[in-house]
Amino acid sequence: MKVHLISGGCGFVGRNMVKRLYRTTQDKIFFIDDLSVGTDPSTWLDHALVGEKNGIKVYGQDERLYFLKADFRDVVHALSVDPEYIKKTYGLDFVDFGDIYHYAAIVGGRAKIDGDPMMVALDLSIDAEFFYYITRHKPDRVLYPSSSAAYPINLQTETGAIALAEHNIDFNNMGQPDMTYGWSKLTGEYLAKIAAQYYGVHITCIRPFSGYGEDQDLTYPIPSLAKRAALKENPFEVWGTGYQGRDFVHIDDVIDCIEVAMNHISDGTAINIGMGKLTSFRDIIELMTGFAGYNPEIKQLLDKPVGVHSRYCDMSFVEKTLGWKAKISVEEGMRRVYEATIQKFS
Repeated sequence: MKVHLISGGCGFVGRNMVKRLYRTTQDKIFFIDDLSVGTDPSTWLDHALVGEKNGIKVYGQDERLYFLKADFRDVVHALSVDPEYIKKTYGLDFVDFGDIYHYAAIVGGRAKIDGDPMMVALDLSIDAEFFYYITRHKPDRVLYPSSSAAYPINLQTETGAIALAEHNIDFNNMGQPDMTYGWSKLTGEYLAKIAAQYYGVHITCIRPFSGYGEDQDLTYPIPSLAKRAALKENPFEVWGTGYQGRDFVHIDDVIDCIEVAMNHISDGTAINIGMGKLTSFRDIIELMTGFAGYNPEIKQLLDKPVGVHSRYCDMSFVEKTLGWKAKISVEEGMRRVYEATIQKFS
């Protein structure tokens, strides 16, 4: 039985990955999170706590889910020095990992990216420890999640926005990414290429666009807009004019694409994950208030950070090379989020 490692396993994408792996494999899943942003497994796992040893909590009657509350940097640094660190410290025979999914990062939406860019830059320290480890103790496969924020911002303006294709990031002719978050993810992509080329690590990079889902927290725009609609707020507040747009893709589709990509990409090549469709925040508001059955006045909050004007992707490369396409429409996905929100706040 393999053991898969997930960093940031209690964050939005991480916990969805934990649940997917548990459902689709018979392997053990060891996930680490300091819970600074992520939520405790007791709030989202559908499996009972069956034991705890030396600070590691074990969930599920088949004992395949292992959670450690810790700073991933500390753990992976210790593993780099001594691959038997977990075995010696926690009494678990976890020395070699099958797949590693690296979701640990400083996250928090636009307010965090613009409001505390130096804190976001701590992603560089997380990734440095991670890449050093995987090049010393090579797992079977590695996922490095980059971001659409890595794309040059001059291609995402109100008058010059294009559907962003993978080739629009060129390490020989660099553009300006989106703040420190974009720079950190761009650096991670470069290190992934180095890990593959110089160390023979099987690694896949993804550039998810605006992922969303039913269990995303309120620091992100989609659940926040869903809550306002569920409460039938009027006027309905929107950051900026609301005409800025994103490529919204449901978390289930993101996880689906990751599984396909890891089976086909090993050299650090980065791929887009999105719908290939630009949707404005006004469009989202119209959908959400339509579900709620009312037509509010829109109140623009022009003093709030909004980021680039238009960010969406070209999915041609993924569709051609991987044969993958998102299945959940924006309308269906937003309805799922709204219905989940209604249960929480109505």
